[in-house]
Amino acid sequence: MAARSRLQREVLSLYRQLLRAGKDKPGSEQRIREEFRRHAGTPAGDSLRLEFLLRRGRRQLEQLRAASTKRLSAFGRAAAGAEPRLRAAPEEKQALKRGRPGDGGSS
Repeated sequence: MAARSRLQREVLSLYRQLLRAGKDKPGSEQRIREEFRRHAGTPAGDSLRLEFLLRRGRRQLEQLRAASTKRLSAFGRAAAGAEPRLRAAPEEKQALKRGRPGDGGSS
């Protein structure tokens, strides 16, 4: 088996870290696997895209590791050019609405 490149090692490390961080959060394993499979065909020569995906993955890892993250509902699919992010679970959105001063919990 050929030796892996630095970039391949980083991607595998990030993948393992994400799976470990999300092991107690419902839905995370499937979402993480889907996200990595979706981008598995990214050409090795597309270094800008690969670096972008690594940075995004690291930010998502930080989010997943946060104590306030209870579950992983989905990796966001944003409009073209926009930065994808994790979506808050519906109950977290409601808690945020209720916690805002002056809004009375209404939309």
